[in-house]
Amino acid sequence: MTIDEVCERYCIPKSVLEEYEKLGLCSSVKCVMGQWQYDDMDVERLSLIMTLHDVGFTNEEVEAYMGLLLSGGDTRDARLKMLDKLRQQAVDEIHFHQKKLDWLDYLRYQIRQHKEKVL
Repeated sequence: MTIDEVCERYCIPKSVLEEYEKLGLCSSVKCVMGQWQYDDMDVERLSLIMTLHDVGFTNEEVEAYMGLLLSGGDTRDARLKMLDKLRQQAVDEIHFHQKKLDWLDYLRYQIRQHKEKVL
């Protein structure tokens, strides 16, 4: 699949693909007749990269995660640690927003109670 086909099919800007290639995150991309050719493994890696960005990884974290993944060694624990850290941050955010909702509901309740007493 050419870079243009990947861009169109997966809605990934060409500049993003070029940046990933510079970082070596799509290591098996080959140049055939002047055009990059992406195989299924490259597309899987791109999907993982996009997912990591979508869940909140920074570019540096994506690069570190993919570097671990592509290193060939047993990096499962290190990658799990990265995911666990981000997961904990998400859980903390959820708890923060739940407290915020609780306070908003309490204030709304107080206003409604006050309104009923005036009538």
